[in-house]
Amino acid sequence: MPEYDLDGLLNEILDASLDAALKRLAAAARRDGYPAVIRHYLEPVLQRTGRMWIDGTISLAQSYIAGKVAENVLKSALEDGGPGTISTPRGTAVLGNIEDDFHALGRRMVASFLRLDGWEIVDLGNDVSSAGFVDAALEREARIIGVSAMMLSTALNIRSLREELDRRNLSGVLPLAVGGAVFNMRPGLVEEVGGDGTAPSAMDAPALFRTLCDKSTAGGAANSARGTPSGSANDAWNPEGSRA
Repeated sequence: MPEYDLDGLLNEILDASLDAALKRLAAAARRDGYPAVIRHYLEPVLQRTGRMWIDGTISLAQSYIAGKVAENVLKSALEDGGPGTISTPRGTAVLGNIEDDFHALGRRMVASFLRLDGWEIVDLGNDVSSAGFVDAALEREARIIGVSAMMLSTALNIRSLREELDRRNLSGVLPLAVGGAVFNMRPGLVEEVGGDGTAPSAMDAPALFRTLCDKSTAGGAANSARGTPSGSANDAWNPEGSRA
């Protein structure tokens, strides 16, 4: 495994030296490729900044720089499209911030990591209603919904999304992943709002999404809503032919 100067990259982020951080990572990617740089250079530093955010030792501005570094590197990785950069297609995921929540940075980072993992992303943006999430998931034949909230007050709005899934008989069929800093700080909040799971960081979101889809009922949201039996021709939207 290549050795990287994690402290140097972290210090550039904390000093708001966006250009320097991006040049550092671009040089490493030219040498080692984006998959290695993302896994062994970018991810460990983002994990540090995530812990610092939870501990209250990093400012909002510094966290913003960390997010911009991640966004730019992941965008470059997608454009590069080199071997090992993008995984086999996994299906569609609908993402958005719940009603009254406007903190988009975390959601955009999750979307970038999911794209690298092979997901097609439908990003609904901020302040999305519960019905808006479910309607979009059914329209796009999504395998999973991912909803983000930064504050407790807005995270509690996710309960209405669970109620909407229950009302349409989609619970257990269409998984609900929840995320945001508040879920790391409050154990038990995932269950309280009706989420099926959360990830400690944006880098861990792909594994969570795969796991939740593995556990969901075969056939997908579109089958449940339209009354189509599992295993029918309507399963063709699933690129892997199963929930795996």
